Amino acid sequence: MAAAVKEAVLELLVGAVDQGTNSTRFLVFNSKTAELLSHHQVEIKQQFPREGWVEQDPKEILLSVYECIEETCEKLNQLNIDISNIKAIGVTNQRETTVVWDKITGQPLYNAVVWLDLRTQSTVENLGKRIPASNNFVKSKTGLPLSTYFSAVKLRWILDNVETVQKAVEEGRALFGTIDSWLIWNLTGGVNGGIHCTDVTNASRTMLFNIHSLEWDKDLCEFFEIPMNVLPNIRSCSEIYGLMKAGSLEGVPISGCLGDQSAALVGQMCFQDGQAKNTYGTGCFLLCNTGPKCVFSDNGLLTTVAYKLGRDKPVCYALEGSVAIAGALIRWLRDNLGIIKSSEETEKLAKNVGTSYGCYFVPAFSGLYAPYWDPSARGIICGLTQFTNKNHLAFAALEAVCFQTREILDAMNRDCGIPLSHLQVDGGMTNNEILMQLQADILCIPVVKPSMPETTALGAAMAAGAAEGVGIWSLEPENLSALTMEQFNPKINAEESEVRYSVWKKAVMKSMGWVTTQSSESDIS
Repeated sequence: MAAAVKEAVLELLVGAVDQGTNSTRFLVFNSKTAELLSHHQVEIKQQFPREGWVEQDPKEILLSVYECIEETCEKLNQLNIDISNIKAIGVTNQRETTVVWDKITGQPLYNAVVWLDLRTQSTVENLGKRIPASNNFVKSKTGLPLSTYFSAVKLRWILDNVETVQKAVEEGRALFGTIDSWLIWNLTGGVNGGIHCTDVTNASRTMLFNIHSLEWDKDLCEFFEIPMNVLPNIRSCSEIYGLMKAGSLEGVPISGCLGDQSAALVGQMCFQDGQAKNTYGTGCFLLCNTGPKCVFSDNGLLTTVAYKLGRDKPVCYALEGSVAIAGALIRWLRDNLGIIKSSEETEKLAKNVGTSYGCYFVPAFSGLYAPYWDPSARGIICGLTQFTNKNHLAFAALEAVCFQTREILDAMNRDCGIPLSHLQVDGGMTNNEILMQLQADILCIPVVKPSMPETTALGAAMAAGAAEGVGIWSLEPENLSALTMEQFNPKINAEESEVRYSVWKKAVMKSMGWVTTQSSESDIS
């Protein structure tokens, strides 16, 4: 062991900030072997000021990043690993979450409006009336349906409702960004010359970015009435943006940036057209690499930028199936219902019964995303009897994650024409073996997970280490370390799987059209 640690000391290392919806992490990898050497994690608070509203404190997010970096460096010191071997840092983040801050004071002007937030439903409906049915220019330019999910409508709402932001925009003090922009601006100096930038993957989730020209789109900005001077500069996913200006890693270049789902695609090494991965985090996200061509879905999937790994490198696109609620459902069982104390308990409860006993859970807490895009849907639990207990609820919650994945996988197979023969998975929930087995059973194909599940952070580290001017991580196929995998094969027959899936679909139909728009979007000053 000592020899292995000593050997690692001689290797060049790359750090990755992984700022997710539920937590922030900083992880350090060996650039030659992709081995994870150390990490630290801090849970992030979510605020629910009104029904359907989801916010976070941008300052808490930033402080959690600094804390994770310092704690990880301390752990490396205890392992006798020299932190001066960390030659680059990558950033990966929850996408779409919207921050507006003051470039003079460095202070946020409002809480971060999280991707799951639904307050913009009437904004979306009003904007939708202005898009001609014969020419959906928003979808053709962005690859995205008009939805509460994306940043442009969140920013529009903030500009309409928050006086301090309106004033800052008028006075030229306001900056907008997704979480990557907020972090990179602060880490590279903030009010003292911080770099205001984003990468193509995060930009492609704002609804202001033209995925063909890879630039902010003047027509889209006019449509959403967003002043272009608040927007960050667009960069590739792998280049030096700036240097760390504080803390133990001061002077280290920040040279990788990808939205979390793109980072997981890179970390799973899905570099070939047709390769796909599914990440189980707060939500569930299935991405399939479509190479240099934009493929538009007929089945409710998004067209998005997968990655652009260098200033002069080609852009690659992906089809994406987005599910809003996966791990968030387990957090809800813990925080709202109190039937578990930790997410690991879900597996034990589900194991106690091995079935949901006819109980079905549709977790449409933020409406339904792919393939339905119905913001009026709400969560339901149906099929309850006096026999149903918390074990069945836990099982039904895990099953719900699997059924939602089945829906987006079916859509993906229809769009691509070639069904996936297996599903590559990653994310925190993949540690749950019952979930993985259930997923294989419900998809009727093998589910394959890497033994090191931190592929999102790995993808950001790879992009950072491969950047021009850093050059310590080779992305050439022959130099990539093969991930060791664990495989789960289907154990039930396809007929049984189909029956359960068809009942689930019936439950989904019952969850739809539940809410009519409330006009509670009053001014917040």
